[in-house]
Amino acid sequence: MSTTASPSTAPAPPAAPTPLRRPRLLAAACGVVAIVAFLAVAELGALLLGGAGSPLVAVGSAVIDLAPPAAKNVMVGLFGTGDKVALFVLMAVITVAVSAGAGVLERARPPFGALVFAVGGALALFAVTTRSGSGTWDGAPTVLGVAAAVVVLRVLLQKLRRWEAAAAVPSASPRPAATERRVFLVWGVATAAAAVVVGGASRIGTASLQAAAAARRAIRLPAAASRETAVPAGASLDVDGVTPYVTPNADFYRIDTALRVPSIDPADWRLRIHGAVDREVELTWDELLALPLEEHMATLSCVSNEVGGDLIGNALWLGYPIRSLLARAGVHDDADMVLSRSIDGFSAGTPLDVLQDEDTAALLAVGMNGDPLPPEHGFPVRMVVPGLFGYVSATKWVTELEVTRFADAQGYWTPRGWSERGPVKLESRIDTPRGGASLPAGEPVAIAGVAWHPHTGVKSVQVRIDDGAWQDAELADSVSADTWRQWVHRWTPSAGSHRIEVRATSADGQVQTSVQRPPAPNGATGWHTVQVSAG
Repeated sequence: MSTTASPSTAPAPPAAPTPLRRPRLLAAACGVVAIVAFLAVAELGALLLGGAGSPLVAVGSAVIDLAPPAAKNVMVGLFGTGDKVALFVLMAVITVAVSAGAGVLERARPPFGALVFAVGGALALFAVTTRSGSGTWDGAPTVLGVAAAVVVLRVLLQKLRRWEAAAAVPSASPRPAATERRVFLVWGVATAAAAVVVGGASRIGTASLQAAAAARRAIRLPAAASRETAVPAGASLDVDGVTPYVTPNADFYRIDTALRVPSIDPADWRLRIHGAVDREVELTWDELLALPLEEHMATLSCVSNEVGGDLIGNALWLGYPIRSLLARAGVHDDADMVLSRSIDGFSAGTPLDVLQDEDTAALLAVGMNGDPLPPEHGFPVRMVVPGLFGYVSATKWVTELEVTRFADAQGYWTPRGWSERGPVKLESRIDTPRGGASLPAGEPVAIAGVAWHPHTGVKSVQVRIDDGAWQDAELADSVSADTWRQWVHRWTPSAGSHRIEVRATSADGQVQTSVQRPPAPNGATGWHTVQVSAG
C-alpha cells in the first residue's frame, strides 16, 4: 500500500521592506509647516495684544533700517513703489529655505533643527522689542510663535519617523506603513491649513486697522479758511500720454520706511512740539481741525527718483501752516532745524528757515485732493514742504516736532549717507513718446511731459532731436511755482531712429544740468533722453 504526500501549506514569507522615498524632502516640508505655524500664532498674538508685536513687520522694518543705502537704491530702482512687496517676497523665500533646512537637520540630528527656530525667534524678538514705541508685551507673540513652531516640528517629525519605521519592517501586509503614512499626512495638512487660516485672518482682521479705517470714513474735513487760486484751464494740455496735472490719490507714489501702514485713531493722535522753544505745545486732532486751515497745491518728489522716473506727484493739500505752530512755541534764536518724528520711528531733519518762511506753504496736512489723507500717505496727519525732497520734510504719521540744530541731531537718512538738506533739483521728463516707441514717419507727433522746480518754478522747456538745435516747447499754465508744469513740442519725424532730449530752465534763470548723477546723496541730475524709431 502506497501513500501520496500532500502539498505544503506553510505560510508565505513576509514581504520585503520598502524604505520610505525622499524622507529628507518630507522633513523639509515639516520645517515649512513649522514656520507657517510660527507666523500664525505670532500674528494671532499680535492681533490680541493690539497689533504692535508682529515679528513679520518688525523683522522687515529692521532689514530696511539696517540695509546700506546702495541696497535701498537697488530695490527702489528695480521695483519702484513695489519695493516693499519685493522685500516681503525675498524674506519669504529665505525664510522657507531656512525652515526647510531646519526640518532636515532636526530629522538627522535633533535638537539642532529646533535650535534654528530658537535662534531665528531670538533675532525676531530683538527686532520687535527694539522697535520705536515697543511695549512690555510686544515680544510675547514672538515667544509664543517659536514655541508653536518647535512643537509642530517635533510632532510632525515624530509621525514621519513612525512612518519610516513601519515602512522599513518586513510585513505580510502593507497596512501598518499605510496607516502611519495617513496619520502623518493628516497631521501635516491639517496643521498647515489651520495655520494659514489663522495667520491670514489675524493679518486681515487687525482691530486697530479696522478702527482707524472706520474713523477715517466718518471724517468730514472743514472747509479751508484760505484757498489757493483754482487750477487754470490751461494747466492741462490735451495730449494723450502726458501725466495729469493733478495726481489722483490712488496713483500718487509711495516711498517710506513703514513696512506696515501705521493705524492711528485720530482721537488718539497728538502732536508734541518741544526742544529749543520757550514753551512746549501739544495739539490734538480736534484742535488742529478747529484752526484756520489752508489749501495749497504742491508737487512732492522722492530723492530716489531717477532721471525720467515716476516717484513724483502733484496734489492739493489741506492743512495748517507749520510756521504758525512754531511761532506759538517760541523758537530759540540758536536753532536751525526741526526734527520731525513719525509714529513708526522715522525722522526727518528740516531746515528751520524753510518752515518759518512766509512764502513757503509748509503745512501740517490733513487732506489730500479733497479727502482725508489716505492711510498710506500719512493719515491722520503728515508734513508737506514744497521745494524739499521727502526724506528731509514729508514725514507721514507725524507725532512730534523737535526744534534743534543740525549739529545736535540727524534725521533717519542722513547717517545713512544722504545729504542734510535735500532741496529738489530742477528736472524735466518725457512722458510721450515712450522709449522704444515706433512712430509713423511723416506724420505729426506730440512730444510731451512735465518739468518741475518746486518753490522756484519753471520758466521754459526745450527739446532737442538727434543733437540738433534746442527748440522751445509750449508750456502749460500752473497754479504756482510749487507745482510742475506740462509741456509739449510738435514734431514730424523722418524715417529712421531718433534720440529725443529735454531740458528745463527755472524761473530764476538756472538751466537744467546735463551732468548725469545718481539719486544718492541728494538727488539725480541729467537730461531725460528717449530713443524712438519712425517708419
